[in-house]
Amino acid sequence: MIFANPQAWHLLWLLPLIAAGLHLFYQYRRKMMSRFIQEHLIDGIAQAFSLKVYRLKAMFLMAAFLFMVAALCRPQWGFSMRPVKRHGLDIMVAIDVSKSMLTQDVKPSRLERTKLAVKDLIMKLNGSDHIGLIAFAGNAMVMCPLTYDYNGFLLSLDDLSTDSIPRGGTNISQAIEESVKAYQGMVDSDKAVILVTDGEEEEGNAFDAARKAKEKGVRIFTVGVGTREGDLVQVTNAEWQTEFLKDADGNVVKSHLNENLLQQIAYVTGGAYVRSGGAQFGLDYLYDRQLSKLKKHDAEEKMAKLYDERFQWPLTLAFGFLLAETLISTRKRNV
Repeated sequence: MIFANPQAWHLLWLLPLIAAGLHLFYQYRRKMMSRFIQEHLIDGIAQAFSLKVYRLKAMFLMAAFLFMVAALCRPQWGFSMRPVKRHGLDIMVAIDVSKSMLTQDVKPSRLERTKLAVKDLIMKLNGSDHIGLIAFAGNAMVMCPLTYDYNGFLLSLDDLSTDSIPRGGTNISQAIEESVKAYQGMVDSDKAVILVTDGEEEEGNAFDAARKAKEKGVRIFTVGVGTREGDLVQVTNAEWQTEFLKDADGNVVKSHLNENLLQQIAYVTGGAYVRSGGAQFGLDYLYDRQLSKLKKHDAEEKMAKLYDERFQWPLTLAFGFLLAETLISTRKRNV
């Protein structure tokens, strides 16, 4: 036996409260009776109330609640193999891993916050959604092709660092080009790219690459990471000491969010732009309000093990206990 909704078992914490409430109700009724009958005479004289039967009714009520919770947990046993055809999205995630993503104007850093947000996105996907990963800095590389294997995707995501791409810099145009290549041969669905970066392009022409992506039917949804005010870039040197990144002239480097470019990329491809905030990174919004409306691909039909629902059994027992409780009278029988 398995339970499709085991979290419902937590409702059993209410059982002691129900028992306490029933006990207090009994004490209240007994207190009301004591106003008219001496305490030691209640059980012998009060014909309208039987303590033993009241306790039995209370037990039936608690048993009914117990089986209702069991029904909510959706017990399942027995299964059958049935063909299942699902519809899913195709999502390519391109993440900036240049050194500017080490900036800590977004805690713990732009890159680490991005990885956490993408992990949250994975939790929202169903098993029919394709997802892939591209890392880019001075050039771009596919770290994980479009796949249904979310665990494999997460392993690639965890491995991302500023060392993932040997060539430094930020080449957003190449990230877009690699994303378009990843969709070659796929024609039955909308093609979506989530581009996560601070937008500080140092080479290439991202706007031209975005226009070419539009011609290929690829929509780019951009997420700007960082703040407009920016912050100094902190790196770890060979002695594992933290220091500020400096340019060729020895000046410390301050990284700013370039929203204008990211907005243009999203606009020209028919996508959308969001700026990551403190608690809200923006990927939830993109998935719920934008990506979910795209045309989905038809996933390959597979045989799936579908378990038979058996919640009817505990639910029937719950109704049985409730019915029994209503039929039991608390009135004592006269002998």
